[in-house]
Parts: sequence; structure tokens; C-alpha cells
Amino acid sequence: MAISIRPAISSRAAAVCGMAGPVAFVGGWLVNGLRTSGYDPLQDAISQLAREGAPTRLSMTACFVAFGLLVPLWAPVVARRLEAPGLRWSVTVAGLATVAVAALPLTREPGGTQDLLHAVAAGTGYVAMAVTPLIAAAGLRRQRRTTAATLSTLTGVVSACALVATVTADASGLFQRLGLGVVDLWHVVVAAWVLWRRP
Repeated sequence: MAISIRPAISSRAAAVCGMAGPVAFVGGWLVNGLRTSGYDPLQDAISQLAREGAPTRLSMTACFVAFGLLVPLWAPVVARRLEAPGLRWSVTVAGLATVAVAALPLTREPGGTQDLLHAVAAGTGYVAMAVTPLIAAAGLRRQRRTTAATLSTLTGVVSACALVATVTADASGLFQRLGLGVVDLWHVVVAAWVLWRRP
């Protein structure tokens, strides 16, 4: 049985959400990282900017929430336009996991249950982000957009490798930003394509 994917908002509005969410997230860690004394983006996780007691907690949390609420609105449209129903779930999970990250900030004293739940939410979001371009690649191949499918696959592979490196290598902050950033850029590019191209 075919499953109809009907967006709750217009394709254009959803595409704006697909651009605005990632821009808010990346802009948040860029700006807040620059204005935080002693913060090292090559080593320190993005979540440190929203840690309990951090001077940037409120603004970074707002950026998490913006991403988390906007990208699920984009999910059904990108799934429909790329003919990849699984995107609806991967993009939505990435957004909701980011809301959970915001709701469960790292604590002042590390190591408690809340930090564990934060790690689970972040890990879930990482997986959902990394698989999103890989799921999209299958739809793009069905549409015979082979170059786009190859680039989407490459994006997913780079993201997955970088996010694994956040827990296995030095410069974990850099790898985290690379792993999430390439998928954020993927969302912006695809959303721009949807925004300016007729259905």
C-alpha cells in the first residue's frame, strides 16, 4: 500500500524551515563559541555552550530548540520531493532529539543521570542526521539524479565517520561540527532547491 506524505504547511514555507533551522543551529554554536572565553571549538562539544551555568546557555538552548522545531516541519516536504519516505522519520527524529538535548542540558557536575540521558538524545540525533543524506540518495537515484545521489551519499558517509570520530579521536569538537555541519549544509542546499524550483 502506498503511503501518502502530505505536508502540514506549504512546500515553500517548509523549505524556509529547512533552511532556517540548520542556519540557527550552526549560527548558534559559531557565535556563542566565539564569545565564550576559554571555549575551544576544536575540543569542546557544542552542548558545553548550553551546559547548566554556562553564560551562553539561554541563547544556545534557543538555537537547539529552533532547529528541533523547524526541521520536522520540513521533513514531509523533503521526503515527498526526493521520493524517499524514510526522510520523514529521520529528519523528524533529528529534530526531536535536538529538543531533548535542549531539555536535558549537561549538568554543572558531570556524570549524573541527566548527562547520560543527554548523551542518549545527542547520539540519537547524530545517527538520524548521518542517515538522512543516505536515505535521500536512494530517492535521488530513483529520480535518476545520479550526481546528486553521489553527493548525498558522500555527505552521509562523511557525517557518519566524523561523528564516530567524536568519541574515538582527539579534536572531538571539530569532528562533531564537521559531522553535523555537512548535513546542515545538505539541508540548506536541498531546501533552497525546493524553494526555487517548481514542483
